[in-house]
Amino acid sequence: MVYLLLSVLFSSSLFVIFKYFDVYKIDTLKAIVVNYLVAFTLGFAITDSQVSFVDLPSESWFYGAMILGLLFVMIFFVMALASQKNGVSVASVASKMSVVIPVIFGVWLYDESLSFLKVLGIILALFAVYLSSLKETSKTSLVSSGLILPLILFLGSGAIDTLLKYIEINFVKTEEVAVFSGSLFGFAALFGLFILLVKTIKKPSPFGFKNLIAGVVLGVPNYYSIVFLIKALQHGGLESSSLFTVNNLAIVLLSTCIGFLVFKETFSTKNKIGIFLAVLAIVLVASAS
Repeated sequence: MVYLLLSVLFSSSLFVIFKYFDVYKIDTLKAIVVNYLVAFTLGFAITDSQVSFVDLPSESWFYGAMILGLLFVMIFFVMALASQKNGVSVASVASKMSVVIPVIFGVWLYDESLSFLKVLGIILALFAVYLSSLKETSKTSLVSSGLILPLILFLGSGAIDTLLKYIEINFVKTEEVAVFSGSLFGFAALFGLFILLVKTIKKPSPFGFKNLIAGVVLGVPNYYSIVFLIKALQHGGLESSSLFTVNNLAIVLLSTCIGFLVFKETFSTKNKIGIFLAVLAIVLVASAS
């Protein structure tokens, strides 16, 4: 449970950092690339594994890490596009509600339990995420907006969690968590660098020292959010279907509290109902496992 708590804390801190990106006019793409490089470096600097860099291609999880790295970059850009074209609230709903995908696969692939309380908690979780994400000022909706980007975001976010669980349970040894996490961030960095190179060729611009610093600040919690999530999957008392639900909802709750206390964000009645449902859903899912 400690690993799950740490994963939630580090994941929630990412939203705060991204909030300040807008304040300080950070080039998000450049910071993201640096962030992946930092996470990659951390993974190999603190690992207890005896796996050397040249031996990585022979690891059973190598190609899985490559696929995850590509998904990390792709879904980030889809999230950015969906936020711009469909609205931030739509992008948020599509991303958070994807928790249903790893839950379904957890029950199907790993014969995890599916009690009445867990089903009720998952249903409440979907309503909680939706209501918590609604903004009174938003004029967009999943019905009126194009569905392609939100659908890709929904499927992609769910695929990342599902694939992460599959690789962790089948291929990643306990002592290899750090190097595996570093490797998938390394692949994300490579794909991100390629995209940045193409963009720079089309429109050259200086990198900017503040973008470098922002990337370092983002990279450390981003790395540990994945490491502690994997450790929670390996050592936690919750089944993966329950863990992903609790993890996602806890991030929503903590991020919401930070928004209220730090950034003085206001909440509608629907937002407050969503927060209450999220608390109730966590209690139900956790007690059913």
